[in-house]
Amino acid sequence: MGKNDFLTPKAIANRNKAKGLQKLRWYCQMCQKQCRDENGFKCHCMSESHQRQMQIFGENPDRIVSGYSEEFEQNFHDLMKRSHRFSRVSATVVYNEFINDRDHVHMNSTQWATLTEFVKHLGRTGKCKVEQTEKGWFITYIDRDSETLFKEKMKNKRLKSDMVEEEKQEREIQKQIQIAEQLKAPLESEENEKKAVTKELNLESGVKIGFSLGGGNIRKEEKGESSSKTARKDYWLCEGIIVKVMSKALAQKGYYKQKGVVRKAIDKYVGEIEMLESKHVLRVDQQELETVIPQIGGIVRIVNGAYCGSNARLLGVDTDKFCAKVQIEKGVYDGRVIKAIEYEDICKVA
Repeated sequence: MGKNDFLTPKAIANRNKAKGLQKLRWYCQMCQKQCRDENGFKCHCMSESHQRQMQIFGENPDRIVSGYSEEFEQNFHDLMKRSHRFSRVSATVVYNEFINDRDHVHMNSTQWATLTEFVKHLGRTGKCKVEQTEKGWFITYIDRDSETLFKEKMKNKRLKSDMVEEEKQEREIQKQIQIAEQLKAPLESEENEKKAVTKELNLESGVKIGFSLGGGNIRKEEKGESSSKTARKDYWLCEGIIVKVMSKALAQKGYYKQKGVVRKAIDKYVGEIEMLESKHVLRVDQQELETVIPQIGGIVRIVNGAYCGSNARLLGVDTDKFCAKVQIEKGVYDGRVIKAIEYEDICKVA
């Protein structure tokens, strides 16, 4: 067996030493050769092959350094995408994983002298979110994949289409209301004319006009209606009710048409809303909120009118007249049934 044979103890020991990672200062990036000690690196630098590579490097050093820098950055970015796509991780941990590959591009051949400079470069270019803490630099991968961008684009498109459809429905409702008002005006004028004619005929014929004793009930109902009208206020927010956010300005943040609980009423017109899904707390004006109607049998609170502040049970809903039938529970008006109360005057209790 010769001195330089493959199975000699020295050859086996040399191969075992070459398996692991060696020191960075004894690595030649141009020749892609790793030396085990200072003497070997010195001998390599004096070799003809290394001298030829250095001549090539001397002709255009900027192009070669920029090429190694781009390759280093791309490989580092691919590692982040594969291993730490959705997590916040220390830059040192990622770099240690990166250099486990023996054939990686070494940092001393790039334009960055230290890992800190490279991390700052990632933050400036917007490829990663960079944070400096007491434990060092932490980075978070920013996903700019074409599939992810396409999904976000489609999601925004759906939101916009939903908003456009809602606006169309609102316009249609307004048109129908205007048409109904236009048709109602001539009918009312005809009825008034008929009443005036019948009144004149009764007076001319000399027939006595009698009044029934049931008029007292009519007066009471009219009095109740007038008291409910005078008891109405221009604010209705109160604590403990569930409302729906209708602000289109909050659509991009995902709060549009989402429900929340009123935790606090500020200056009567602004509510501090805790969203049911995200638990985020928002401050929204009552004009951008809407009352929520529960299922039949659910508990509601009367937020406006003569019975404001009372809790009631929902007995039925009239979708044509946009009103509900409720029965008050507890309090002074316990057991009283209100046959027609508007949707905006009642709200679901949390």
